[in-house]
Amino acid sequence: MQRALTDFVRALRAADVRVSPAETLDAFRAVELIGWRERSQLKHALAAVLAKSADEADAFDACFEQFFRFDAFGESAPEASHDKSLEQASTANEPSAAPGEGQGGGGAGGSGGNTPDAPDTAADEESSAEAGAPGRSVAGARSPLGRQLMANDRNALAMAISQAARAHGLEDIKVFTQQGLYTRRILDSMGRGPLMDEILAGEAAAGESERALAAELRRRYERLRIRVRDHVEDQFLLHADAQGERLREQLLYRARLAAISRRDDALMRRAIERMARQLTAAHSRKRRVKQRGKLDVPRTLRRNMRYDGTLIELAWRSRQVERPRVFAICDVSGSVALYARFMLMFLYSLGDVLPKVRAFAFCSDLGEVTDLFQQHDLDEAMARTLAEHGQGSSDYGHALADFERLALADVDRRSTVLILGDARNNEGEARTDLLRKIYDRARRVIWLNPEPRVAWDTGDSVMGRYRAHCHQVNECGSLAQLERVVSDLLRHVH
Repeated sequence: MQRALTDFVRALRAADVRVSPAETLDAFRAVELIGWRERSQLKHALAAVLAKSADEADAFDACFEQFFRFDAFGESAPEASHDKSLEQASTANEPSAAPGEGQGGGGAGGSGGNTPDAPDTAADEESSAEAGAPGRSVAGARSPLGRQLMANDRNALAMAISQAARAHGLEDIKVFTQQGLYTRRILDSMGRGPLMDEILAGEAAAGESERALAAELRRRYERLRIRVRDHVEDQFLLHADAQGERLREQLLYRARLAAISRRDDALMRRAIERMARQLTAAHSRKRRVKQRGKLDVPRTLRRNMRYDGTLIELAWRSRQVERPRVFAICDVSGSVALYARFMLMFLYSLGDVLPKVRAFAFCSDLGEVTDLFQQHDLDEAMARTLAEHGQGSSDYGHALADFERLALADVDRRSTVLILGDARNNEGEARTDLLRKIYDRARRVIWLNPEPRVAWDTGDSVMGRYRAHCHQVNECGSLAQLERVVSDLLRHVH
């Protein structure tokens, strides 16, 4: 049982429930006090020591219900009644075996471990009326797994599957393609080989009882195989699905945003929210920060003159930390709209450290869309932005002129201007003079180009001309590159 609890903690960690070593020890103490018999009490006790937030409580509930599925190998009543009626029909319609011939059938009860009232062994072996040779009833399996199946001991089967799964390290399953491999390994470990030999021999036998037994064993084996397959799938979802999701997140983290399909939107959103939380935790500060570590000697001496120079009250140098004002100018033409969507999602997820984000969108005419992203969810806001500003070809010169009219007066030395676009101006006027005005007024001007650097200044791209009037120019075609730019932005805030 200690191994089971350790595996459960491992499954919780895979589901993003943070469990420390100390909390694991608390869980062991809780199980010692509560025990394993009362499932609801066990669940509440473990939840009290392992789930620390509403999100973790939800993840804990789902993980507990999946991990402690005590009825996973139960059988329905119709199947059980069919098994019983089949055995009764066999013993009623066929003559009993002679004394001393039925010793092999007792293994069905003995193997199961909790069937002391099994049918008489005389009923387990019989003579075939057709062939005149001794045969076996449906309860007379000889292989160990066959006897276990015919005993219909659910607890014993569940225990055997669990032991075989643990012996083959099922909790280490990584990818869904391994499910068939683990299913075969578990069945082989339980004794599939001898069972299949018995089934094939029975199907080829001349006696009706042998064929009936083989048919019944095959039916019960197929049920067992389905149980094992479902168990492997449950364990994959429990242990590997979260790891697989992290693997997919890592792939998406480095993939070009243009190559990401819409079906990965939910995963991308979770990845961005996780990165935003990490950046917020790393860079959150109060407006005024007391910098312990640098003593203000003149102020300390003046403050302690009333104590005859004894240093009783210390004074520390402090500085005011101004949160940045961010102006995000996004090209939302067809080639760049997806990048703009993810950048705005990222920026607005950083509300605690970037509370002053003003967003602008353009193809040719530029307009402010800040209210749309503050009043609507991302999908609705982006749809409205594209409907209002996403028609036509990019005209950066015209967009810079609109920005000068709408917001240049608000740009000051506390402002950072982020421009997202491929700088493909469709042979229009570049108006680098307007970008220079922004450069002179802002603290930083950062241009993010989603195209690879080798594509800059090719065709109708004028990236080289704009580059001279920016403090920083970055390729920003993936989530990893976007995170580095935003992290660098926060790191340079003073």
